Amino acid sequence: MSYAYLMGKAPPIDLGYTYKTEEPFDAAVIGSLTLGQLLHFDNEQVLVALSQGKPVYLYTPGLPEAPRNRALAASLTTAQRELKNWGVLFTDGNRRQLVTAEEAKMLRRRGQLPAPGAVLTPLAKEILEGLD
Repeated sequence: MSYAYLMGKAPPIDLGYTYKTEEPFDAAVIGSLTLGQLLHFDNEQVLVALSQGKPVYLYTPGLPEAPRNRALAASLTTAQRELKNWGVLFTDGNRRQLVTAEEAKMLRRRGQLPAPGAVLTPLAKEILEGLD
């Protein structure tokens, strides 16, 4: 059984983890974020998981939006981009993750495997061969 630290609300779909709020855990799942949490991300458990090379998934339907405020919407997009740069994997739970060569290189450096069910580009598959 795999355990994941859960930040926010649990996603309404099964991501393959049993959730807990303290160590030890194999991954982290961000089920939802408030506007402030996204703009000023500082969740210690998630940051520790990233620093340890554990997979961190963000359930995208749990992201806040600001469709009536362009400046705020732009800041939210920038904050999401920063999370991706840190290695957070975005998922909607239904679509499979596409792993590009660049993402495969990052996973290989960290000694990680792609998410279950991920679709790999041919070059990404070549880069990740031998990690399992």
